[in-house]
Amino acid sequence: MVDSPSSVLFACTWNSVRSPMAEGIMKNLVGTSMFVDSVGVRKGQLDAFVVAVLDEIGVDMNNHKPKTFEELEDDSFDLVISLSPEAQHKAVEMTRTSHCEVEFWHTMDPSIIDGSRETRLEAYREVRDQLSEKLRQRFSAVRAPVV
Repeated sequence: MVDSPSSVLFACTWNSVRSPMAEGIMKNLVGTSMFVDSVGVRKGQLDAFVVAVLDEIGVDMNNHKPKTFEELEDDSFDLVISLSPEAQHKAVEMTRTSHCEVEFWHTMDPSIIDGSRETRLEAYREVRDQLSEKLRQRFSAVRAPVV
């Protein structure tokens, strides 16, 4: 396991909910000490609930542009963390010929939750908080420099 990678790619199905959420939280956690990006198997649109729940913790995602694996400018990452089964298959395929670790963090897709706006926001907050905790634990040795 790569303890302190210099580059991490988060992957999910559409690059509209889980992987951009992980990317935003991770960038907030490590600053510029690590290259962080996110991608989807298919190209979606950034989910407005992601923007809202990340804004609650001071993470601005308004400039995130969803992209697919094929649209990556560089595919040389130290670590790929896939957040959906479909993304896991694509990540394994992408890294088959490279020296890159792949981890699978099965993460619920909160966009499948029906109900009121508040019910849906709660589902997104739950995923946000779970990802935040998992990222803090996994990358406890890597912290943003204090300025």
